[in-house]
Amino acid sequence: MTYIVNDACIACKYTDCVEVCPVDCFYEGENMLVIHPDECIDCGVCEPECPADAIRPDTEPDMEKWVEFNRKYSEMWPVIITKKDPLPEAEERDGEAGKLEKYFSEKPGEGG
Repeated sequence: MTYIVNDACIACKYTDCVEVCPVDCFYEGENMLVIHPDECIDCGVCEPECPADAIRPDTEPDMEKWVEFNRKYSEMWPVIITKKDPLPEAEERDGEAGKLEKYFSEKPGEGG
């Protein structure tokens, strides 16, 4: 099992999760985070930290696409280990449907 970040993170990018991760397996895109599935040790401490409920175990139904999504972008984006402010539109975008199609950016974040 591993944990993944899904589209609930897009346009919010809360980073509470990165502070508690013992193995630094979060990677930062311009407007979301991902988890490297091969680096995640399945401890689960990040899941309750996410205000947007964007971190889910890969054992839930239909998670295969998110495992591959997280793998792809974790290999392209910089690691993030420091908590940062969420995106300015986080509160209004939290819980919005269709964020992958509307807002996702492949651009890397700053990391750090």
